[in-house]
Amino acid sequence: MAALTVPREAAGWWHAYVCPAHGVELDHGDLLAGTFPATGAACRYGCRLDTEAVRGAWTVLAHQTIAQRLRHLAAGPPAERHEAVTVLHEYAELYAGLPDTHAGADDWMLRGRLFHQALTEAIWAVNVAHAVRTLASHHDARPALGTLVPLLESLREAAGRARAELLRKGDARSNYAAWLAAAEISCHGAADVIAGTVPDPVRLAVEYGLGAHMRVSVHRDGWEWEGSTYYHLFVLRAYLLALRGARPEQVPDDMAGVLGAMVSALAGVAAPNGTLPALHDGPYRREGQAAEIREVAALAGQLFTGDPLKPVAQAAERDSTAPLPGDLEGWFAGVPLPAPQPRRSFPDAGFAVFRSAGIHAVLDAGPHGGGHGHRDKLSLYLYADDGTPWQPDPGQVPYAHRGMREHYASTAAHPTFRVDEAEQEPCDAVLDDDTGRCDRAYDGVTASRQVVEDRRYLLDILVLEALTERRLTAQLRPGTDVDVVAQGPDRARTVWGDGDSAVLTGCHVARPPAEFSVVAHPGTADDPARPRQGVDWSLTGRRAVFVSVYQSADAAPPVRRVSLSERTVHIDLADGTVATHPIGA
Repeated sequence: MAALTVPREAAGWWHAYVCPAHGVELDHGDLLAGTFPATGAACRYGCRLDTEAVRGAWTVLAHQTIAQRLRHLAAGPPAERHEAVTVLHEYAELYAGLPDTHAGADDWMLRGRLFHQALTEAIWAVNVAHAVRTLASHHDARPALGTLVPLLESLREAAGRARAELLRKGDARSNYAAWLAAAEISCHGAADVIAGTVPDPVRLAVEYGLGAHMRVSVHRDGWEWEGSTYYHLFVLRAYLLALRGARPEQVPDDMAGVLGAMVSALAGVAAPNGTLPALHDGPYRREGQAAEIREVAALAGQLFTGDPLKPVAQAAERDSTAPLPGDLEGWFAGVPLPAPQPRRSFPDAGFAVFRSAGIHAVLDAGPHGGGHGHRDKLSLYLYADDGTPWQPDPGQVPYAHRGMREHYASTAAHPTFRVDEAEQEPCDAVLDDDTGRCDRAYDGVTASRQVVEDRRYLLDILVLEALTERRLTAQLRPGTDVDVVAQGPDRARTVWGDGDSAVLTGCHVARPPAEFSVVAHPGTADDPARPRQGVDWSLTGRRAVFVSVYQSADAAPPVRRVSLSERTVHIDLADGTVATHPIGA
């Protein structure tokens, strides 16, 4: 591989690395070359972009990729370690010459120096610090590292100032705070190793507020407070990287409990093959995220017995086969903690997981989740055991594409309910066992969604009740192809799947009869320009019951017919049996 070339430009905001026409993240190209592509950044559909914002975003990705590469080099043979030292000295010189804050950052940003955002700089600083720390473990490299201590101190102090500003603003729960504290801890630890001192990561976690962040930002059920799979992973990764060198058995019980609960939440919400749903804000599918998932899984496998996120890591390998950072071995040395047990109900975050007849379903019925929440209360996401996304959360595009970002946060983008064609209000719902309830998404409307597991099928009962006559709509939002066959004024049948993927069938019936209309919608957020067919299932009235019965292709016996009486669902099966389920129980 060619030698690393450090860009001399300060970086921008990575979310600007998006095609304005197609909403897709632009191709990365060779980020280690150190030079923005002469023909502009490419979109997979043929667009070429060269703007100040795109250049700045590319530079973010380049600096971050180089920092990751430094961790590999630092764990390599002498020639690679020498290159790492050389590049780190280039960064020390570059950073020392920067103003105290980035002049190009937007006013709303918590500003960095090398990057628009202090958050982005903290992520970069964590990787730089770990590269230095790994080099310091090699006697041949240590003499050249003393001159890097001022860089580590500058990075630590900048992160500290930014974290103090967050706390002054009352944002103690912010995911920013986790990474800022991780940067302080990692830079302090690297400087300790250079000085010949053994770092104490647990003491540093207390000193720099990481333990306090765990207490306020993670629900008792293990979910990071925003209820986003991406930001949950994001914060967990910061925690694990900050605790390098900790002996698992010496991690305080309260911190170990939070880490175990966070790992358990991921294991519990993942499909049997390890696929993680993209709940709330965060990419639907992205190579960089997949690499981070694998890193989190590897570290969790050292901290806890039983490799609790092994299926999650294996699923992530479909999107990223890049080698893991070379310094991960021995991150946690000592006796691993007992493996956390996966859960399937998360009452604080409002997620419930259902597995039935080859179907993996997630009901979203929790708090809005702040700026990363979507207007999607009572959405029902459906996956196959092998991860086929029959009806996934569609994810989110890079934030600089305001139109697409708004769409993917909208009610219309999700498999939930809508009233009078309007958006749900950002609100909280309540999860009660197998039922989610919401009475704040629309004035004068209450909604409940019950999901029933049966070894033969999965039953979904959505009930909407309004004080006055309203247009009441249930939405299906497939992530695969779907064939729709209307079977009368109150019922329809659907078949979901792409090519050789797993197949799902659905039998749908409404009371009173409802219009089952096929509508086009953008696909998942990794490719908004690829449309999908969905369904708006609507009626005008004061009460609507929408019932769907789902089966994977190999489930038996097949469902032949679904019907509704006033308070009961009747399911006729091919073996002659009839199953009944009460509505509203």
